[in-house]
Amino acid sequence: MPSAHTPPPSRLDGAAARRRPPPPRPSRRTASRPAGVGWWQPPKDARPRRPGSPPPGAATADAPTRIDPLAPGRTAPPQAAARAETPGRRRAARAAGPLAQLSSWIDRRRGSQHRRPLTPEQQRMRRRRRIKWAVIGSIATVVLGPLLAFALGYMFFSIPTPDDAYNNQVAIVSYSDGSQLTRLVPEQGNRIKVPLETVPVPVRHAVLSAEDRSFYSNPGFDLTGILRAALSQLRGGVGGGSTITQQYVKKTLVGDEATLWRKYKEMIVAFKLSQEHTKDQILGDYLNAIYFGRGAYGIQSASQAYFGKSVDTLTPSEGALLAGLIQSPSRWDPAINPDKALQRWTFVMDGMVSQGWLSPADRATATFPQTLPRKITSNGAPTDNRGHLVNAVKAELEELGISDQELGQDGLRITTTISPEQQQEAVDAAHETLDGQPPNLRTALVAIDPASGGIRAYYGGDDGIGLDYAQVHKQPGSTFKPFVVLAALQQDPPIGLGEKFSGSPVAGLKNADDGADCAVCDLKQAMTISNNVVFNTLAQKVGPQKVADAARSAGITSPLDTPDSRIALGNKEVTPIELASAYATIAAGGVWHQPHIVSKVVTADDRVLYEAPTSDGERRFPEQVARNVTEAMLNVARADGLALPGNRQVAAKTGTVQSRFEGQNNDAWMAGFTPSIASAVWIGTDMNSPIRTARGTPIAGQGLPGEVWQAFMSGAVRDSPPESFPTFRPIGEPPSYLPPNAPEPTSAPPAPTPTAVPPSGAVPPPTGPDGAPLSGTPMSGTPDPNAPILPGTDPQAAQATPDPGAAQPAQPTTTRRPECGLFACG
Repeated sequence: MPSAHTPPPSRLDGAAARRRPPPPRPSRRTASRPAGVGWWQPPKDARPRRPGSPPPGAATADAPTRIDPLAPGRTAPPQAAARAETPGRRRAARAAGPLAQLSSWIDRRRGSQHRRPLTPEQQRMRRRRRIKWAVIGSIATVVLGPLLAFALGYMFFSIPTPDDAYNNQVAIVSYSDGSQLTRLVPEQGNRIKVPLETVPVPVRHAVLSAEDRSFYSNPGFDLTGILRAALSQLRGGVGGGSTITQQYVKKTLVGDEATLWRKYKEMIVAFKLSQEHTKDQILGDYLNAIYFGRGAYGIQSASQAYFGKSVDTLTPSEGALLAGLIQSPSRWDPAINPDKALQRWTFVMDGMVSQGWLSPADRATATFPQTLPRKITSNGAPTDNRGHLVNAVKAELEELGISDQELGQDGLRITTTISPEQQQEAVDAAHETLDGQPPNLRTALVAIDPASGGIRAYYGGDDGIGLDYAQVHKQPGSTFKPFVVLAALQQDPPIGLGEKFSGSPVAGLKNADDGADCAVCDLKQAMTISNNVVFNTLAQKVGPQKVADAARSAGITSPLDTPDSRIALGNKEVTPIELASAYATIAAGGVWHQPHIVSKVVTADDRVLYEAPTSDGERRFPEQVARNVTEAMLNVARADGLALPGNRQVAAKTGTVQSRFEGQNNDAWMAGFTPSIASAVWIGTDMNSPIRTARGTPIAGQGLPGEVWQAFMSGAVRDSPPESFPTFRPIGEPPSYLPPNAPEPTSAPPAPTPTAVPPSGAVPPPTGPDGAPLSGTPMSGTPDPNAPILPGTDPQAAQATPDPGAAQPAQPTTTRRPECGLFACG
């Protein structure tokens, strides 16, 4: 009977077992499962087994056996046998293409479905490794990143010179087309270089006390100040924290943009400057480049501007005052803000004591120094007629919040609305008209674009540092009459242009001469001949205050307080620029645009400080009302011999202000507009004395001012096609098509309709005594739109198409009429 025990192994078997290497130690991940078991299968001890079934891996009768080649006499498990049956599987996997290998690598990185999920302990270890490398990378970025940025900046950023500061602070003013109008280069006397040895030591200490008390010990930048400025900018505030070296670099090279990039560049260049220049060199260059206000660049020019002395004679108290101005010289000038100037002076003096640069005894005896009165200088602006234009630009910049300090230090690039061609037309018209006239005559001309409010031409006289006559306040005379019509048209019920009034002289009020009288005339006729009585009566009817309100709505900004009926004759003072703006509002159909001369401001480092917004304007009164006011003014230029060439439509009005001397005038005006440009001209004197021509005749509105206006307007519209105003639709009773004082026709012409009323006061060809056209006069054609309509003509027949080959009718000779009144006339 066979033994139930297994025979002991032979010695040979024991020796072979000893020769075999020990089985590999299972890894932590595979320790819980046998080889060949997938992660989706439960562990060996967790799989259920039917009663009586053999243990896993045991050989069965049906299962094939295989001899283990490493151990003769032992059989390999079935799994190993199965793997042995497919010997080419690993080689096939290795023979797969690069795409398959890449896909396999991605699956392994993502976690293939054939991989067992990590245990919680393994996941924690992986997170720790990732955090560790993230921290290492962050530290490397924080440490190495700035070092690399610093090294690159040190290599590529150049060091500035005092001349760079001077050149970068020069402002450039340009015309609307980008061509240069002028460069605001300070006079040579406003920038005088001096060696540092010339500056007294207490004055140097005063500058250090005000701007950088650690100047001689810092590396050129203040890291604490930079971090404080960066934090302020991140919170939405402004920068700060600049040393003297940084200020010098900022003003000479990198600009004043409140960004972290600018601070970074400023810091690098400041450090590089400190490495390559001595502290005394930097301080000397700084004192020769910085702006102190009053047009003074450098400490020597500042000493002369404020104290009238050389820098080497400044006292510590005077040096402290100048040092306190550096941060804001245009606002802290003692002549502008004495309280702030005193506060800054005290701060500087106390700082000198705290640093040991001034003894307490000297501080106790020091007093606030007296400065010279502030003088108005050109600050590099031209001294010819362009000087007034540049001063107007500066005034507007101040209104926009751009100070004179920024203008003097930031190298601004200023683009204006001035047209170079129209500006030259204005200058030429003034010069040619006044050539040979009395030298005491002064003139001004302003032209405005009705569509935008942009000033296209600005002439205030030839003395660029003298009085700007475009800004003088003078009585406008009869150029104010259109505002009376504007008020009347907005009455309830409205007073139309066809409303008739008596125009005969009355006690205390007369017309210019017999040519301005009319027994009965409507408003358009009265405007054409400038009848004072009619408009004085109309102002009384609508109310003087409503006339003033109408003028303000059009754009007059001067005070028009306590008006009376004489406001119709222009007894309230206005400026040429105001009158041009008000007329531009009428030309724009009742839409007011803010008159302006600056369109864009850019700094030397390309920061846009201001750009004029595109605006639709502000509706001040209805378009139909504006068109009716225009209609009332259409025949004035032709009646005064001031029509524009090319049969252009133009609305205009003259004005003359009577002198206290009988038969003399003090001021004379001419203003008018086409659909695309409005302009106003004034002529007078500095002494408000009578104005006469070289022949000794009194000057009226249609005289020299009219000639200047006509010459300018003719040149301004020369290269543009003729324009027409919108169709005239009368408000209330339409005006007569007859000229003033013309006899009524024997047969009434057909009543005009709103579309039939000639929008420009067209005139038919002249006729002979029998009513037939004159010889050589074409039957068809478009006569001058501003010529008066003759009696007995059909207004609808005046709109025929011109015959290109026909000769134009000869224009009748007009005799210019003198204008005057008791208070003002025109």
